[in-house]
Amino acid sequence: MTNETKQTLVIDEEQFLPRREMSNLERWLGTDTYRALRGMVTNPTSIVGLVLLGLFLFIALAAPILAPPISSNPYQIPRDGYGSVPKPPGTLWNSRQPELPFWWKPIMGTDQWVHIMGTASGQWDIYYGVVWGTRTALQVGLLITFVGAAVGITIGAVSAYYGGWLDMVLMRITDIFMAFPFMLAAMTLSAVLTPVLGKGLFPPMIALMAFGWTGFARLLRSDILSVREREYVLAAQVIGVKDARILFRHILPNAIFPTLVLGSMRIGSYVITFAGLSFLGIGAEVGYADWGQLLSFARAWMTNLGEYWYIVIFPGVALVLFTLSWNLVGDALRDVLDPRMQGSR
Repeated sequence: MTNETKQTLVIDEEQFLPRREMSNLERWLGTDTYRALRGMVTNPTSIVGLVLLGLFLFIALAAPILAPPISSNPYQIPRDGYGSVPKPPGTLWNSRQPELPFWWKPIMGTDQWVHIMGTASGQWDIYYGVVWGTRTALQVGLLITFVGAAVGITIGAVSAYYGGWLDMVLMRITDIFMAFPFMLAAMTLSAVLTPVLGKGLFPPMIALMAFGWTGFARLLRSDILSVREREYVLAAQVIGVKDARILFRHILPNAIFPTLVLGSMRIGSYVITFAGLSFLGIGAEVGYADWGQLLSFARAWMTNLGEYWYIVIFPGVALVLFTLSWNLVGDALRDVLDPRMQGSR
């Protein structure tokens, strides 16, 4: 075949093969990141999850406007007396009435604050606890997940990359932590730390961090074991690239996506576990704005929920929707990042 014939074939190929135009945003983000973000905003499951997350984020940011605090500690739920019988939604606020925000009279049609969601046993205002509890849920879920993921990623990456005796030691330590039932282990450690650190958010959060990293370590280790054998990793090792650069520049970016999906789903589960610890009395202090704390006020009235339904429904629905939103986003993120699903998008 002559050079002219080869040139003609190349020209004909370029004429008939379609070229996909890339937007400026795709060039800036990269094809893979752009595809993932586009999938997240076009996936119906993801859209529902993102809308719910946006709602909770709005409530958390606007908490001082939605529920003005009446003390120096905004996370302390205000009380309207000390009676043991819960009051239904719409009951007038009698003592230490909060300051009325600008939106109150146009929406509620009254100059007096009422208990929008009623009061729990002990006259704790449920509406205030639900609104400010959103901030608590975001803080707890994000912080525990971030620390747990950081520890798990570090241990899993080092274990998988270096292998040998280091892998065996780190994985046996991981097995020991995983041998304990998660809720029971967190409850025990939280109860041990409470007399030392005092009652509050830190003991249960530290307890959840101490046992929450194992899943991240196991998942990332299995992904890195397959990625480290690929050609570009072996080529980097041959030319003398440092281990740290190979691990954090070439291996982790290609193995981290399943761990990100796990992290998004763990945020909601950590909030539920934290609420369970508060319900059992070893979480947040009494009166702290936390959904589990509100549910704990309803324990004495669980047998009469037909009349006092509001003491469980409002904090319970908030807890369920918060967890559901993160699970929906995690499911959608898994579908977007799964190579087998990319052909359908």
